[in-house]
Amino acid sequence: MTTQTTRPTASRLTAKGSGATTDRAFSGLTLGTGLLVLAILALILITTAKEAWPALDYAGLGFITEKSWIPVDINGAGPVYGALSFLYGTAIVSLIALLFAVPTSIGIALFLTELAPRRLRSTVVTVIDLLASVPSVVFGLWGIVVVGPALVKVYDGIHGAVSGIPVLRSIFGVPVSSGRGFMTAGIIVAIMIVPIITSITREVFATVPDADKQAAYALGATRWEMIRGAVFPHSFGGMVGAIMLGLGRAMGETIAVALTVGAATQITPNVFASGNTLASVIALNFGDPGVPPGRSALIALGVLLFVITVLINYAAEITVRRAEIRMRGAAK
Repeated sequence: MTTQTTRPTASRLTAKGSGATTDRAFSGLTLGTGLLVLAILALILITTAKEAWPALDYAGLGFITEKSWIPVDINGAGPVYGALSFLYGTAIVSLIALLFAVPTSIGIALFLTELAPRRLRSTVVTVIDLLASVPSVVFGLWGIVVVGPALVKVYDGIHGAVSGIPVLRSIFGVPVSSGRGFMTAGIIVAIMIVPIITSITREVFATVPDADKQAAYALGATRWEMIRGAVFPHSFGGMVGAIMLGLGRAMGETIAVALTVGAATQITPNVFASGNTLASVIALNFGDPGVPPGRSALIALGVLLFVITVLINYAAEITVRRAEIRMRGAAK
């Protein structure tokens, strides 16, 4: 009897010890992979900053505050490297893309989770996934061949309609004849980020407990009131994350923007005018960066874009945390 009682106990102890070892190994593995991501990001920042230092040392603070980019030596004055125009172009194109993409993506996600029949839902999801797989150069070529020229008449009509309104006539100014400008680039980027925002938002909406929806209906809420009172508050963090991911893609998009933005170094309120972005100017000029430290200046633009993306994502995380704290406080 003693032997029969002891053996199962030893077996259980052995199994428990083996499980603890497995848990420790798994914890170490996950910790290592997390630290590896941080190490890779740190190495990217350090190595690119090292390559960019000659340009930053040459231009100083003017690298951010100067709006001119002249990579040639004119009359012995030396080249001028200023990123302000490209920062402006990046912000404008990204803002236009979000203004078009966010409402569209949220609307598609709500349709798929709340209204669409099952057969139609699977078809729409497949189309969205296919749209996400289209190469960016295809969107860029489509933008300069089809979209840009087709939108010139639309831009002319908008400009004519608001020409008597002081502020709007500056924002919607005279369009470029080719249609290549901030607005066209923003529309193309919006189409490119719609699948990203839609897919994530749809998954977030699907996690809303059905009991919350039914409770809203039981209180007499309409469908829209149910969405506003139950779906949106529960999904706020995921929606912000999806939008920030789309914003990161919009800010870093290169080829499609380079083909459609017009490649002009200027700061103008006219969204129909040509411009440039941080990513597109790197792609267009890296093969011929100009006189030294031209190559370092282009790498410095990449470092600047990297830092801006990190700061935006950090700000988004803070926003989500504060919103979650307010929601928990309201629930109590």
